Amino acid sequence: MGEGINLKQSLTFGGSVLLCAAALIVALTGPIATSGSSARVGGTLEERKLPMRFNWIACQPNCPGWVSAVGIVTADTPKEFDEFARTRLLNGTTVVLDSSGGSVNDAIALGRRWRNLGMLTTVGASLDPKNGDRASVASHAYCESMCVFLLLSGKVRYVPEGAHVRVHQIWMGDRADDAKAASYSAQDMMIVERDIGRLAKYTFEMGGTGDLLSLALSVPPWEDLHELSRDELRLTSLITTDLVAEVLPPRESPASAAVADNAKPVQDRFISEMVVAEKPLPAPRTTKTAEASVPNAVATAGPAQ
Repeated sequence: MGEGINLKQSLTFGGSVLLCAAALIVALTGPIATSGSSARVGGTLEERKLPMRFNWIACQPNCPGWVSAVGIVTADTPKEFDEFARTRLLNGTTVVLDSSGGSVNDAIALGRRWRNLGMLTTVGASLDPKNGDRASVASHAYCESMCVFLLLSGKVRYVPEGAHVRVHQIWMGDRADDAKAASYSAQDMMIVERDIGRLAKYTFEMGGTGDLLSLALSVPPWEDLHELSRDELRLTSLITTDLVAEVLPPRESPASAAVADNAKPVQDRFISEMVVAEKPLPAPRTTKTAEASVPNAVATAGPAQ
């Protein structure tokens, strides 16, 4: 299984040739597995590196629920999302991401499903309501490698202060252990170049910029992932709003229903680094491919998907 993207070599647009010398994806495993129907706040690194799991986080009464998506994208993830969505009306709902990345082509397929549903995206660790508590989202979560391109699929995209959004190069999943010492064939380079082309097309379809690809492609797998600053999140169009209420609206009560809540600053929406969701949201291969992984983490090397 592979995870996050390691994008190597440079991409040049505007009529220039896409250069990629031995750009191959490093695979990290790990979507988050949750216990029962709830995702734990501050999901562990191991959870974020297990195959991705989807959970519906209920928020009752008078507030919407959302989808928790934790873990890495594998070849099975798009199909598993389709099964998850089969009995739910997810149009216009929010996906809360906590992920270390995953397979390039499967993440692209999943991102297109989310865009077709008009879903909204953000980064966080979800917590189901228990013992009368309200459903909430902790901001200190991670969206790394291909997760960044899933974040990009949201019709509206919000990244809270404290969340970590990090990028790196695409690399072959089965060369993650020692990318520099590994050998690569012409077929391997063809796979990476093909997948970078697919990723570039997807990025522009989703409203992203060439800056996102440039930043990711500049970080080889043997270096630490690059964490995007607030300015870079805006430069790459990963943020489309600074108001958490646009993706996780506050609770609507009879006394406050007439008050326009979207005007509040985003800081007012966090309590002890938690976001409380509360206002109804809009209605509800096996071909070989490059994969992504996170350097300096425990990786499971395997054939690229």
